[in-house]
Amino acid sequence: MRAPRTLLVGATGLALVLLPAHSAAADGIRAQQWGLGAVRAESAWTTTKGRGATVAVLDTGVDADHPDLAGNVLPGKDLVGFGAHAGQEHWAEHGSAMAGIIAAHGHGPGAADGVMGIAPEAKILPVRVILEDEDPQRPRAGRTRGEALAEGIRWAADHGADVINLSLGDDSTEARPQAAQDAAVRYALGKNVVVVASAGNDGEKGDHVSYPAAYPGVIAVTAVDRYGEHARFSTRRWYATVAAPGDDIVTLNPDLRYYEGWGTSAAAAFVSGTAALLRAAHPDLAPDRVRALLEQTASARPSGGHDDARGFGTVDASAALAAAAKEDPQHLRTATEHARYFGKGPAPLPHGGGGTLPWTVPAAATVGAVFLGAAALLWRRGRGAR
Repeated sequence: MRAPRTLLVGATGLALVLLPAHSAAADGIRAQQWGLGAVRAESAWTTTKGRGATVAVLDTGVDADHPDLAGNVLPGKDLVGFGAHAGQEHWAEHGSAMAGIIAAHGHGPGAADGVMGIAPEAKILPVRVILEDEDPQRPRAGRTRGEALAEGIRWAADHGADVINLSLGDDSTEARPQAAQDAAVRYALGKNVVVVASAGNDGEKGDHVSYPAAYPGVIAVTAVDRYGEHARFSTRRWYATVAAPGDDIVTLNPDLRYYEGWGTSAAAAFVSGTAALLRAAHPDLAPDRVRALLEQTASARPSGGHDDARGFGTVDASAALAAAAKEDPQHLRTATEHARYFGKGPAPLPHGGGGTLPWTVPAAATVGAVFLGAAALLWRRGRGAR
């Protein structure tokens, strides 16, 4: 058992507290995954568990050897090129957590132990585009890599992704749309790839616009708690598409322990998993039609149909699959098909403002729509010290 420690997560400096292991039993992990019930995953699994769909996780890397992910992780791409590597502390923590929400299959007899993802038979395509905030090799200054995210989106679109999960974002006061990232999103959409991003964790600090969530065509996901209420930390903005579970979410980690945390990163992963189910059942569904299904079948719809806090409501995987089976995809339309934004949209860039940010800025902010804002260690299953 490790001693408690505090990690700083994201540019906002949110603290992540690691607590000593307590008495949560192995079978208690699954019982604490309230998010699966909230999006009606088990009902959706009567149609598909995601077999045949691939979700690219653009993040800090993914632990392909974790017992809950073994066999579901494809060879990926490292666009960072330095930092911690497999077996070291602070490697692939955030990315592995997101991959687990999307496509973990548990382990042990009957896969009864560990974490179950929303699309447990989908494949994960890991693309490393950011560093963990506590990566021991994080550069202090000097290196720039502003186009890593844009390059990663294009690479994923060219290497078999059906869905791209972006559980990351820059919602700092300096955040601006980047022309290369916007173009990369459009490139992916043009190649029939669904793009999902976390809306941001700035709900208590000003609701600043977060990119890539605010780029046109992206399915931007806000967070709700276990009671279905808007999570206080979740950014409220015009670009919200749907909401998903994002508070008290159980995730796996390369250290073979399980954590409970919060953030719109987790919410985005739930929606990416749902999109994977849709694409597994209906491989030809275009990104705008996937978005339409999510919008039209969301539960707990806000008064008036849409608001900045929860979009069109909480994603419902079972209802989305049922609707996809009934409706002619040619007739599906998003509720915002003819409008670029739900509201007035972002302020125009000043002349020459389309350049890239220093690599360290998006890296810090991207773990950004930061999921693991406050985590509690739940359970440890030994695999031997690394």
